[in-house]
Amino acid sequence: MGPTASGKTALACALADRFPVALVSVDSALVYRGLDIGSAKPDAATLARYPHALVDIRDPAEPYSAADFRADALEAMRAITDAGRVPLLVGGTGLYFRALQQGLSSLPEADAEIRAQISAEAAEIGWPELHARLTGQDPVAAARIGIHDAQRIQRALEVIALTGRPISELQGSQRREPFPWRVLKLALLPADRAPLHARIAERFDAMLAAGFLDEVRALKGRGDLHADLPAIRAVGYRQAWQHLDGAFDAAELRNRGIYATRQLAKRQITWLRSELDARVLDPEREGLTGRAVDALELFLGHAG
Repeated sequence: MGPTASGKTALACALADRFPVALVSVDSALVYRGLDIGSAKPDAATLARYPHALVDIRDPAEPYSAADFRADALEAMRAITDAGRVPLLVGGTGLYFRALQQGLSSLPEADAEIRAQISAEAAEIGWPELHARLTGQDPVAAARIGIHDAQRIQRALEVIALTGRPISELQGSQRREPFPWRVLKLALLPADRAPLHARIAERFDAMLAAGFLDEVRALKGRGDLHADLPAIRAVGYRQAWQHLDGAFDAAELRNRGIYATRQLAKRQITWLRSELDARVLDPEREGLTGRAVDALELFLGHAG
């Protein structure tokens, strides 16, 4: 686990060279086909040598939920275990890791009509106003949700409309199923964020040079995608979409893309610090692979 641009993929591939592991992606952007450059998806050569389960499994027009991920990940992990290998999960989507280990509450399925009503209302009065309404109906959930987090505000209001009960109450009544694997958590957490921030900027510039905007133009050109889809709300893609809509110029796209990626990394780091059973590895210290190998050898019971 680790924030964006912390070196998770490189470390996972290095571990795959040493141990009988098979990789499972835990990344909410990598599930989508066609989101390659802006998601920092491993290139074709890397994926050919180190196959990742749950990469390129959805069209961008199809939303992909934490529940979808949990079902797909458990299936992939069982197949890996049945083949005599060890699942190695790699990614930075904390919600997916949490859903996988802790399970999900029995919430109602999405209702397209109610969602459309909520979205239409948001277009008129704004998501902060709907967040204020949610605060009155479910203060516990509202306290966890940002005032501009459209997807989660919509879902919380939708659940209230469908069930008459707060989403926080339904989540709290969830039955936990035991997770059927022993777990070693390796968290790449830099003590100094400056090198991470520098890499984020360098990587965003490299994405632009590699044709990121052409990638987003192709997505826009399909005609069936829109800015409210989870795939298009991914960091970088949202800003590129807005730029291509004429909202701001190329210099501002770069500034906003880098800032949004840094904010993502900050949220990921905050979440990782709550994972008290994780073994923290500073990716900026020399010998990262060696320290991870030592931890994995102990975990798997290898000698020497």
